[in-house]
Amino acid sequence: MAYRPARSRPSRFSLSQWRASRLSALPRSQYGAESTLETLRWERSLSAGRRWAAWGAAFGALVALLLFAPAAWLAASVERLTAGHLLLAEARGSVWQGSAIVALGGGTGSRDARALPGRMNWTLRPTLVGAAPALRLSLEHACCLNGRPMLTLQPGLGTLTVRLAPQEGGLGQWPAGWLAGIGTPWNTLQLGGVLRAATPGLTLHSAQGRWRIEGSISLDVQDTASRLSTLERLGSYRLELGSDPAADGIAALRLSTLDGALQLSGSGTLGPGGLHFRGEASAAGPDAAALTNLLNIIGRREGARSVIAIG
Repeated sequence: MAYRPARSRPSRFSLSQWRASRLSALPRSQYGAESTLETLRWERSLSAGRRWAAWGAAFGALVALLLFAPAAWLAASVERLTAGHLLLAEARGSVWQGSAIVALGGGTGSRDARALPGRMNWTLRPTLVGAAPALRLSLEHACCLNGRPMLTLQPGLGTLTVRLAPQEGGLGQWPAGWLAGIGTPWNTLQLGGVLRAATPGLTLHSAQGRWRIEGSISLDVQDTASRLSTLERLGSYRLELGSDPAADGIAALRLSTLDGALQLSGSGTLGPGGLHFRGEASAAGPDAAALTNLLNIIGRREGARSVIAIG
């Protein structure tokens, strides 16, 4: 029998071994280039993934911030815009739905304030005015607001429009003593009586820091009293603020007496130049002597009358 050499069985390579043998067969320069390219691709992919993750986290944080912004932020904005005269104290909830104690203060840095009883609730919701985005603010305050007055805020590029809808039966009523929180001269007068506000509709436009008014609003001070007079009742008065057709961007002010021993009258403007008002106070009838001290405080005495000048 002829001798036949045994056939050797081919060895089995694993996939990793096969790839290693293929790479080892390549020139060293080509092998190094492919390895470098693979590394660069992997690093770019990892970097892109990190960027997307960072953007996703930032977007999620922004959405959460908008949805759950605390009511204290709104309170801080109101205090700043009103220079510390209108305060939302002990604010709870969120910017979109919350409550606070409403107070009047003497300005930034003042420690004296006068608060209304109970808490005011608000709801802020996105809406559309025509095709433009806007915000609708609904207010509720058991002590002082009639129903739920509605404000629409429409921001634009460098502009802001605020619309106050008419409210049947007036906007609300507040104790006149609340004004003492503002400071001088109201804390000296210590007024008694009731403040009532009403409007047929009011729109405020702001552009480049200048305000323009459309419509009107009136404030009645009913059954007024003061600790500076021995009279139990001084009278009732009305302050009206409305657009002036003869002066674009300037609102007209008018003060009149509805009834009472103390007679008040005057007119003025409210515009970019601030508040300018001229008026007078006088006493009528046998009660003039009881009003002397009050007239000395209200303005500059000129005989039987007291001249009021602001701005």
